[in-house]
Amino acid sequence: MHDTTRTEISSLGEFGLIEHLTRNNETRQAGTILSIGDDAAVIDQFGRQSVISNDLLIEGIHFDLMYTPLKHLGYKAVAVNLSDIYAMMATPTHITIALGVSNKFSVEALEEFYEGVYAACEKFDVDLIGGDTSSSKIGFIISVTAIGEVAPDKYVTRSGAKVNNLVCVSGNLGAAYLGLQLLEREKKIFLENPAIQPDLQSQKYLVGRILKPEPRADIVEWLQENSIAPTSMIDVSDGLSSEMLHLCADSDTGCIIYEDKIPIHDDARAMAIEFNIGAAACALSGGEDYELLFTIKQEDYEKVARNNDISIIGYITEKSEGSNLLTKGGVKHKLTAQGWNAFL
Repeated sequence: MHDTTRTEISSLGEFGLIEHLTRNNETRQAGTILSIGDDAAVIDQFGRQSVISNDLLIEGIHFDLMYTPLKHLGYKAVAVNLSDIYAMMATPTHITIALGVSNKFSVEALEEFYEGVYAACEKFDVDLIGGDTSSSKIGFIISVTAIGEVAPDKYVTRSGAKVNNLVCVSGNLGAAYLGLQLLEREKKIFLENPAIQPDLQSQKYLVGRILKPEPRADIVEWLQENSIAPTSMIDVSDGLSSEMLHLCADSDTGCIIYEDKIPIHDDARAMAIEFNIGAAACALSGGEDYELLFTIKQEDYEKVARNNDISIIGYITEKSEGSNLLTKGGVKHKLTAQGWNAFL
């Protein structure tokens, strides 16, 4: 927060606020014909198909401002939405953002939030083309709509997995959940004794995974460059179990996932030991990793095996066999969705 000056939102009014926050907005996409400042934006996708997704982030449910810097929050609000576009094997091009803001926020605080928004737009070559702001009585509410494009009928859904397809996942899993546990623990200590300052320097990786997730644009580009067409795909926002069950349900199949093939970062393993929880359980049920979970045909195995950032963790079976986890000890367990549920 900027301590020196505090500009009340009310001093600018709604239109003044939007104008102020978007005064340096840049246009990067050739398809952006009309951006912020009119009743609606106009985009031209040049004969490609449009892919559209929306996400809602609510203070106290999806984020805690005690340990979430506003700039990171702006970045994350965009990033998690773009992840849904990448999960369709599409390229994001535009976003809109609507905010509900209480009067505890100053204009300077919102400027910080927008710094993060613009950083994500720049990194992923996306245009911010519209949105809305409203006053809110319950803190900070963020709604982001992402628009992407894809060559006609080249999008990938959750429903295309076939028996004997291989199950792949990018990056590593469970780290975001452990980062969140760490932040929650430090918050509790701080609230009990504000003199104790949390030392999170040694856990930059885990904290970064929860506060500033990165959608896997690189994986989508790599798959496209290597002519690998996944048969199904989903992003991992609610934990591996939950997402795998979505793929199987929508594809009318079962699966076998090997516990010892699930990719877990060394920092996550160490932190899981400290918290006395299984690292694999964090990967299976944790969520917010925003990695890509997808299935491929067996003939693409050689190509995919060359990418060190993709792990092959199992295969698709007949629906009658169910969705199962094979533990390190060789015991078969039914996969259960214990992931984070927005309505609990």
